[in-house]
Amino acid sequence: MSSQSKSHPGRVLAMLPAMIAILCTFTTLAAAQDQPAPKWELYGGYSFFHPGADVHGQLPGALLPLSSRLEANPRGAGASLTYDFNHWFGWTLDTSTHWGSGEASVPRRIDDAAFSNLSMGPKVTFRSNHFSPFLEVLVGDHRLMPDAFHDIDKLGFMFGGGLDINLSRHVALRLIRADYVYSNYQYGAAAVTPRTEIRGVRLQAGLNFMFGGGAPPVPPTAACSVQPIEVFAGEPVTATASGSNFNPKRTVKYDWNGTGVKVAGSDASTQIDTTGLQPGSYAVAANLNDGSKHGFASCSARFTVKEPHPPVISCSAAPASVRTGGTSTINSNASSPDGRRLTYNYTASAGEISGNGDTAALNTRGAQPGHITVTCNVSDDRNPPLSASSTTMVNVEAPPPPPAPAPEIKQLETRLALHSIYFPTARPTADNPAGGLVDSQAEILKNLAEDFKKYLKYRPDAHLILGGHADVRGSEEYNKALTERRVERTKSFLVEHGVLATSIDTRSFGKDDNLNAEQVKEQIAQNPELTPGERQQMLKNLLVMVLANNRRVDVTLSTTGQQSVRGYPFNAKDYLALINPKGVEKKPLVKKKPKR
Repeated sequence: MSSQSKSHPGRVLAMLPAMIAILCTFTTLAAAQDQPAPKWELYGGYSFFHPGADVHGQLPGALLPLSSRLEANPRGAGASLTYDFNHWFGWTLDTSTHWGSGEASVPRRIDDAAFSNLSMGPKVTFRSNHFSPFLEVLVGDHRLMPDAFHDIDKLGFMFGGGLDINLSRHVALRLIRADYVYSNYQYGAAAVTPRTEIRGVRLQAGLNFMFGGGAPPVPPTAACSVQPIEVFAGEPVTATASGSNFNPKRTVKYDWNGTGVKVAGSDASTQIDTTGLQPGSYAVAANLNDGSKHGFASCSARFTVKEPHPPVISCSAAPASVRTGGTSTINSNASSPDGRRLTYNYTASAGEISGNGDTAALNTRGAQPGHITVTCNVSDDRNPPLSASSTTMVNVEAPPPPPAPAPEIKQLETRLALHSIYFPTARPTADNPAGGLVDSQAEILKNLAEDFKKYLKYRPDAHLILGGHADVRGSEEYNKALTERRVERTKSFLVEHGVLATSIDTRSFGKDDNLNAEQVKEQIAQNPELTPGERQQMLKNLLVMVLANNRRVDVTLSTTGQQSVRGYPFNAKDYLALINPKGVEKKPLVKKKPKR
């Protein structure tokens, strides 16, 4: 035989480690893949066998044994049946046969041999969607059938592997199957005939059919939801994710994110803060992962931040017209288009109003005859709240004229409405609110207190209404505070002289409702205590007179509505202190009339 034919088995055997290395590479690539395993695999296909051995034997009648290199045998077929216990491990029953050339020769050839096997053993498969490499170890009966010698069955084994290319779930192309084959035989007396040792390779290719087994794994899925799906800015939203078909032995992790909204968390549910969000639609998404290669799913859900609507309100008064001191019920009809909880409050331009629900009570005690404006306010429970207002009017009617009083009552009412009280410029001061009342005006108040206490015996419900005024100089805020001090000083003086504080009401007008120059001129012209010369001099200093006439507290009797006469005390002993626009004494503008 030629050296080329002798070296051919060596090259084939040298290729086997390389093929096993390639199979191991595919095994690494497929190791992390998920592919359902069948229960049964049936393979059939072509088989090539190279013995890789010399046959040694002694022919009948020969004195010495013969030796010859066994030739490669391309004439073969193979089949195997595998039962798979799980995803990786199976048990294979394998058979293959390689028949002789069938050539007739004399003498018979000893380098041509048939070979067959019937073996079984474990198989390990690394399954993926497209490739399924495998490794196997087979042990069983190996039959060598040389043309020149008798057939011998021996125990042999094979190990190797192969590569299946999945054409469908049930059919795969076995691109290659390569096994190392080992067995040994004895043809002749052991003393003179060496053993025939098979150290060869078997190569196969064909189709592998797969049956039974579970269905392909269902990929994980996720579903997201939000509750509620419509909110107003500031209201919380709960987002929830649920997963299906994840590996029950693994812990699913949740990763939340949002579009235009801040959302975070690693649990199946998370809270979304909608504070400050503008009206519109917002999306949240969750990524679910159990840590495996394909254990991933995501989902999303949307919620809407609604446009807020303020509440609406209307209100009415019942009755709409009352006598002074009467009470009117204010009814509010309010609603929130967004269904929010509402709160109420009320204000009135005069009188006293109380109530914080959808009704309130207006008490007109102390209010002047005329219209009182009541403002009804409603706010919702947002932060900040949205609000609305409505107004209604209550007409306060003057009390009917009282019956003709007894002479004493009439005299008291006349005296109570006789004098307004006048103050020097800028008095009382904030530092000395108990000062500023000159002696002549204090004397008037003493008489007023005595007359009013007598009057209460006849009219116990009567009130004195004190209305404070200031001249036009000074700011609105300053004059308002100044007139408050004037009425409080007047009230405290009356209380010191026995008048109950509950029988006194105060009003502070600042520089509103002042006497103008024409009114002061008319008052000067009608004052019987002034001479024509005095009137003339006063008219020359009309501005000073206007200022002095407006530094006063008017007294109104509630039962009659009669207001004190605004007659300036020209003949008062402290006239200089009252009239001075700077608050200090100076020469009088007119000469005082001598007492008679």
